[in-house]
Amino acid sequence: MLIGLVVLNAEALLAYKTVPGTKKLKKLVHITLQFLAMFLSLVGLWAVWKFHDEKEIDHLYTLHSWLGLSCIIIFSLQWAAGFLTFWYPGGSRSNRASLLPWHVFLGVFLYVLAIATSVTGLLEKSIFMQSAKMIGRFSTEAMLMNSLGMMLILLGALVILAIFNPGAGKIDTYRGSSE
Repeated sequence: MLIGLVVLNAEALLAYKTVPGTKKLKKLVHITLQFLAMFLSLVGLWAVWKFHDEKEIDHLYTLHSWLGLSCIIIFSLQWAAGFLTFWYPGGSRSNRASLLPWHVFLGVFLYVLAIATSVTGLLEKSIFMQSAKMIGRFSTEAMLMNSLGMMLILLGALVILAIFNPGAGKIDTYRGSSE
């Protein structure tokens, strides 16, 4: 799920700024990476659900699970709406123009939600392991999980900065790039 909703999602969000070529190619890369992110997330959800069933652990009782399920559901709806509106069959030019700001906002919101879900997952695992006396509060493992959480937050901030930084994405426009 981390690879899907954090890593591939970030790559997809940045595709319009980092992929050289036509707008159609950038859109194809964006939607393909988002599909792979959604697929990996659904596989991850299935694996977690199966693990909980096998270990007879309750489902959906933590904030992490609620955030994660919300993220996957909204992400899937966002992908379907984006596919139908911006790819195939595609909405009218005016519909696409009016929906684009909302699509961008929801995409960034979902990325922030994925980061928050990942960090709460690390926190949850750390608390469970400390409660079971598997690790100490200041153990190497606990510090590693805290460091990973901080790096995820930094990654999220850098990705969002890159999305809203007008510098890189506008270069193609000035050079006369077209669809």
